[in-house]
Amino acid sequence: MSIKINLRDFYPWYTWDEFVVVSDEVATELLVDKRYEKSHKQRVRRNKAFYSLDAGDGIETASIMFNANAPESICLALERTCRLCQALNSLPGEQGRRIEAHYIYGLSKAEIARKSGVNEKNVRQSIKRGLRNMKKYFSESSKRVGRINPPDEAGV
Repeated sequence: MSIKINLRDFYPWYTWDEFVVVSDEVATELLVDKRYEKSHKQRVRRNKAFYSLDAGDGIETASIMFNANAPESICLALERTCRLCQALNSLPGEQGRRIEAHYIYGLSKAEIARKSGVNEKNVRQSIKRGLRNMKKYFSESSKRVGRINPPDEAGV
């Protein structure tokens, strides 16, 4: 047997009504997951620490200052990500792919060499040259902008 469901009820990215027909098992799992999400949100809300602004102990200031989701933190992280993507795109093809594979996807240099069919020494040199080129890109762009320092090699 099958049931007609609205995807908008189950997925937040659907902003319009999208009806699909699914099997009973799928509909049951979706409903169970929706109930679990709702109960999880209630548990988080119930157990969350609420601070009084008139306590005078300064805890609200510390909470605000170190909030990872503060708009400034989000904007700076987004800006850093954009600059990193621009620097990666400025590299020659192999250098960019190897740096991305090693630092973003976490592959070892030996794995990259094996998958590329080249010597591991070539991969190491390519990554080293790529990091040097990225550092040069960051220093040139900071001269143009005049305020952003290039990250060190460990932060790339």
